[in-house]
Amino acid sequence: MTTETIVIVGAGQAGGWAAQTLRSEGFAGRVVLIGDEPHRPYERPPLSKAVLSGDAHADTTHLLKPEAFDALGIDWRPNVGATFIDRAAKQLRLTRGEPVAYDKLILCNGGRARRLTIPGADLPGVFTLRSIEDAAALGAALSAGKRLLVVGGGWIGLEVAATARKKGLDVTVVEAMGRLCERTVPPEISDYLLQLHTAHGVDVRLGTGIERLAQSAQGGLMASFGDGSELACDAVLIGVGLVPNDELAREAGLACDGGVLVDSQCRSSDPDILAAGDVAAWHCEWAGRRMRLESWQNAQEQGIAAARAALGTAVNHQPLPWFWSDQYDVNLQIFGMPAPAHRVVLRGDQSAGSFVMFFLDGDKVVAALGPNSARDLRFARRLIERRTSVDAAQLADLQVPLSKL
Repeated sequence: MTTETIVIVGAGQAGGWAAQTLRSEGFAGRVVLIGDEPHRPYERPPLSKAVLSGDAHADTTHLLKPEAFDALGIDWRPNVGATFIDRAAKQLRLTRGEPVAYDKLILCNGGRARRLTIPGADLPGVFTLRSIEDAAALGAALSAGKRLLVVGGGWIGLEVAATARKKGLDVTVVEAMGRLCERTVPPEISDYLLQLHTAHGVDVRLGTGIERLAQSAQGGLMASFGDGSELACDAVLIGVGLVPNDELAREAGLACDGGVLVDSQCRSSDPDILAAGDVAAWHCEWAGRRMRLESWQNAQEQGIAAARAALGTAVNHQPLPWFWSDQYDVNLQIFGMPAPAHRVVLRGDQSAGSFVMFFLDGDKVVAALGPNSARDLRFARRLIERRTSVDAAQLADLQVPLSKL
């Protein structure tokens, strides 16, 4: 029987899948799962949607039922943080308890919501959304007739805006950049999202940032913007991105650059330390650059890959990036990494609410996205992964089934 110990820092989705995978791959040694939250491993996407709206209980986000989690036979340490990695001694120091020795260490400690440094950012009624507790606190403030200000027109901000509108709140979204989700989608999809939210009554303000928050005489909050305008509101959601929790790795001397640098086998600059999920940065072949992939898919798949690599299995973590977002009655999915240099081919009518945009490099589809087009996007994924040569006219022709391509 092996006496090897594998320690996982971070009990979120990546850490949870790493722990499950160690057992499913037959590892009989000691698994220590360190988590700074009180919860068993859980998924975060529902926090901005079903959990926030009250349509689902937070327990539904857990990866495993209690009995299945207990059956893993792991040493789970909730409400415990990691403070220092002693690489020479191969020990992990914790916020409480004795240091834990490891043979392999997997960093799955994710990231934290980026905060604003403006005056009033820490006032009551100002929220971020990253944890179950965050969703509970924000959800309690979302009462019909209230006024919500969403700072940030990215995915989290727009999903919260949609949830709040469905609950009957007046919603304003302010985005400093010139269009919604500018960093991740082409202008056509930014325009689609803008039309979607304005059609549902959201006041979207682009090209201006928030400069100050203050308590108003009426008991709410007053927001001041860069264009000189002001807005009275009852609650504010700050959704301006994620900061990777790579400080632990940096202090240990691991190579980091906007996250813990890892190779396609999830190995850091120390071969006995691996990383997965939101904290890990690696060269993504599909994007042609180094990146962190903040997605449900990557948290799961990279957590699995890191666990297998820790056991000595040869892995090559290069999944086709996949992202999805639910807003109102729209499910928007993205496969691959669209870039301005790609040729765009439209299949369907943008005004119909269901279409697919293909992004071509030569005669190869390298990315595809669209709302309410799950079936077509499944075929698009195959075209991308198989690097199939296609005819652009056939892609655009609704009379030609994608399955034939």
